[in-house]
Amino acid sequence: MANAAVVGAQWGDEGKGKIVDWLAARADLVVRFQGGHNAGHTLVVGDKDYKLRLLPSGIVRGKHALIGNGVVIDPFALLAEIDEMVSKGLTITPNNLKIAENAHLILSVHAAVDQALEIAKGANKIGTTGRGIGPAYEDKVGRRGIRVCDLAFPDTLKDQLERLLSHHNPQLKRYGVEEIALDKLLASLLEIAPRILAHAVPAWKILDEAKNKKQNILFEGAQGFLLDIDHGTYPYVTSSNTSVGQGAAGSGAGPQAVGYVLGLAKAYTTRVGAGPFPTELFDAVGEEIGRKGHEFGTNTGRKRRCGWFDAVLVRQASKISGMNGIALTKLDVLDGFKELKICTAYELNGQKLDYLPAAPAVQAALTPVYETMPGWSGTTRGVRKTEDLPQEAKNYVKRLEALIETPISVLSTSPEREDTILLHDPFAG
Repeated sequence: MANAAVVGAQWGDEGKGKIVDWLAARADLVVRFQGGHNAGHTLVVGDKDYKLRLLPSGIVRGKHALIGNGVVIDPFALLAEIDEMVSKGLTITPNNLKIAENAHLILSVHAAVDQALEIAKGANKIGTTGRGIGPAYEDKVGRRGIRVCDLAFPDTLKDQLERLLSHHNPQLKRYGVEEIALDKLLASLLEIAPRILAHAVPAWKILDEAKNKKQNILFEGAQGFLLDIDHGTYPYVTSSNTSVGQGAAGSGAGPQAVGYVLGLAKAYTTRVGAGPFPTELFDAVGEEIGRKGHEFGTNTGRKRRCGWFDAVLVRQASKISGMNGIALTKLDVLDGFKELKICTAYELNGQKLDYLPAAPAVQAALTPVYETMPGWSGTTRGVRKTEDLPQEAKNYVKRLEALIETPISVLSTSPEREDTILLHDPFAG
């Protein structure tokens, strides 16, 4: 058995969907272990685009897929996504898609609270997608959440929902938002319960059986390390741990099962929503990167902020997450730039820093220290062999590798599945 985990090393949107799909060819089981349907993984296969939010990306390869207990699931969004993928020709049944019976649910009340709170923050808003992920995780920690297994017990479920709404409805009323009706919410959940429960399993047993069969397991993260609730740019973060440590806790596998840790990073940097971004570009270069990289959110359509590659952040992400290698994506977006800049340190009040401090006020005051490298006039798009890359592109990759102190194991040169250069196979250990 050789397992691997794929996690983002920046602020998300690094191209995890394509890389997970590509690696899934060598996996038997693909597992999502955190986040919700705020994640957007886009896979391009021939003339079809698959935009996945909750489904593990391996499902497109026909692999067995598992949604772990660390994921918060909007059951209506999940069923809609299943129906959409089936309409595109995929086979998704309880045989190849399993859901942890102890995963928590996102309900309509969570989205209503999420949106109301974000509006109330005004200029201080976090940039949440408003889909209820944060409030659902809050209810999980507050021990009033609704889990997949609860759908099987209507009488108990009604009492649980009543307790949940007694907590949230006063909040909604305070913000002038219509309260959620208990009977309507209960009826909607009971209507879809059979479809969801058909997929429900004790996830840890599925993983243990895969281990005993010596199958390859691929753990799929969502968002990126810098959005981690503990290690990210708090409070401008998501509501879960996005680092690889969550792979074990959010799936029911032991920590030793995670295996090779592959971090993903774009050849530049992007961010959606508010929060610090030391290398952000506000000029024509930033606009050009965004245009060439099609930098708009898969889920929200929001324009992404763009900037130069930040080696300080990726190095920090790699060390905290214990990354064994990095998959560098969207190298082709940098084709044609005369020069490229890499952030190698920060300056704060005349002092150089080689890490990102935790305090938001300090993060906002940082000035990037850049190293400049020549760009390349040739193309990297669609290249599948290292030797076919322009020499300047190879030099750029090598310099990034040295600065982040982590080997670059994979290069992605377009959204297409096979336009990928494998330098080290994660399933080889």
